[in-house]
Amino acid sequence: METVKFTVQGRIWSKRILYLVEGYPLIGYIGFGVIDRGTNVLQVRPTTLCPLNCIFCSVDAGPYSRNRWAEFLVDKDSIVETTKTIAEYKGGGVEALIDTIGDAFTYPWLIELVRDLKEEPSITSVAIETHGELLNKDIIDKLDKAGLDRINLSIDTMDPEKARILQGVKWFDLRRVIDMAEYIIHNTDIDLHVTPVWIPGVNDRDVIEVVKWAYRIGAGKKWPPATIQKYNVHKYGRRIPYVKPLSWRVFWKRIKELEQSLGLKLSWSMEEWGMKRMKRYPCPIRRGDRIAVKVSARGVFRGEYIGVTMGKTILVTIPSRRNIIGEKLLVEIKYNKDCLPIARVIGKI
Repeated sequence: METVKFTVQGRIWSKRILYLVEGYPLIGYIGFGVIDRGTNVLQVRPTTLCPLNCIFCSVDAGPYSRNRWAEFLVDKDSIVETTKTIAEYKGGGVEALIDTIGDAFTYPWLIELVRDLKEEPSITSVAIETHGELLNKDIIDKLDKAGLDRINLSIDTMDPEKARILQGVKWFDLRRVIDMAEYIIHNTDIDLHVTPVWIPGVNDRDVIEVVKWAYRIGAGKKWPPATIQKYNVHKYGRRIPYVKPLSWRVFWKRIKELEQSLGLKLSWSMEEWGMKRMKRYPCPIRRGDRIAVKVSARGVFRGEYIGVTMGKTILVTIPSRRNIIGEKLLVEIKYNKDCLPIARVIGKI
């Protein structure tokens, strides 16, 4: 019997299907639901939608995506229940990090989601990641009242025109995002953590100015004020022509050099973040398992489908060149890091 239900809501950008997902538990798929990576921080993903089209986006989000063929919104109660179950299993002391493969502020029930998560005794903090395009004073005030602890804000330059280029849309208003960030600092109890993405040869000086601004306005009331992210290229992400990502060794070497030259701290330990290793929520399947699934929806990316296991209540990603929605299949799990299984089809059942 299926425990997760996918309902088509219509079609959006480039005829992508928009699904509403309901059910429990919402684990197993990287695009939505809850991901446990063995720490006290749970990744909570209620939406895949994004209004921006960042030229460096690692998950090809936004209205002009070439690789996506489906988007998802998740029923609020379903994702709260899943988060609560995993947090309680871990023994509490958990942060719920709303870190979507889109932008969290596209989620219609974001304020209610934060409020409900904050009411759970096993969840000690709730944070949201965003580029800030959808921030406004009204939603900030409502999130403050709901108990939101932190916003991780990715601003990649202090130049409004360059920001429009980096964010890939003409309507991105950096000045308004900056105003909202400073409003958060001075008018709410929400902490602000600023996270520019460093693209070598593109915004080298810009990230320095962003970090200086973050420290200057008082970001980091409780958590670190700023972290520079490394530009990476992923299979389904966007590549910036003629830009080669730095190796991790070179990246961290340059971060240390920046810390020395600026006199500002930019790298943080797990302890400084309040992070720690914790037992993982049990994954009901393992690599090599052969299991029965019913294919219920497209995945986010073209050629990807989502199967619901019959009896083991977990979602499975199934690559396929043909439409397999509605079929019952026997599949073999080929990959299963962090209980995000990817399977190959063995045959119909």
